[in-house]
Amino acid sequence: MSSPNFVDYVKINCRSGKGGAGSSHFFRSRMNPRGGPDGGDGGRGGHIILKGNKQLWTLLHLKYTKHVKASDGQGGSGSTSTGASGKDVILEVPLGTVARNAETGEFQCEITEHDQTIILVKGGQGGQGNEHFKSSTNQAPRYAQPGEPGLDEWHILELKLLADVGLVGFPNAGKSTLLSVISAAKPEIADYPFTTLTPNLGMVRYRDDRSFIVADIPGIIEGAHEGKGLGLRFLRHIERNSVLLFMVPADSKNIRTEYNILLNELHQFNPELLDKSRILAISKADLLDDELKSEIKKDLPDLPCLFISSIANKGLLKLKDLIWSTINES
Repeated sequence: MSSPNFVDYVKINCRSGKGGAGSSHFFRSRMNPRGGPDGGDGGRGGHIILKGNKQLWTLLHLKYTKHVKASDGQGGSGSTSTGASGKDVILEVPLGTVARNAETGEFQCEITEHDQTIILVKGGQGGQGNEHFKSSTNQAPRYAQPGEPGLDEWHILELKLLADVGLVGFPNAGKSTLLSVISAAKPEIADYPFTTLTPNLGMVRYRDDRSFIVADIPGIIEGAHEGKGLGLRFLRHIERNSVLLFMVPADSKNIRTEYNILLNELHQFNPELLDKSRILAISKADLLDDELKSEIKKDLPDLPCLFISSIANKGLLKLKDLIWSTINES
């Protein structure tokens, strides 16, 4: 997942088709020159539909699609023939896509399964033909219903990555390095803050051909919930993860304090995130000897903790074991 091609937010205008008008028609033939009403119904207008596609990882293909319009339904005709429905517009989206009303921010739907379809904007209903309005007192109604108008709405599509584990840490905590070592993902890695500007996904192979997915979230800084740094843009990706792996480097001034800052940012963004299972990994542990590790252990927060080094490949198998057991417990 390369940075320029990752798009997780789009705003689009959706216009569904209007319904076709019902027909005000009367049956006529040589044998029956004054037949009864037989006007058919109008066809419904086209829907705007969201469809899940597990092959997609981004909303890039919708970035420049500002307006989407479905076609109108056709009018009914004689012999109670119903008009053709308008053609639907199907927007394929990655799993984890959430749709909201752009004006109110109201949640509308989410796509979580492959080939799942949800109508985002309904087309107008077709009008009824005059055949529906005949009665004992009005055997020749000369009116029919017009079709309902379509809807014209703005919608926001947001992608929340579907992953088992979310990496949480300050910039330069070693998240991208860990992901590159334990999976086939190739995130950009450098020794400066905010190297990772977009989330990266990696599939981690585990014992007996099992696997789990890890998401590297761009580094959080204090005040991220207020929009500082990369702000709220990527915090929402953590909402989908079942396990949060906090990473604090061994050369941090105070590991417990740094962990608490990260925890507070998540709490300020969404308190429900604190209900998720948590693991703390102290990265860059190749810088520590046994004596320093013992000192650090005395002041670690109360949650599963271990020391790892992605460069020296130390503690990574234990980390995978802990992640796997935590995922299954979750």
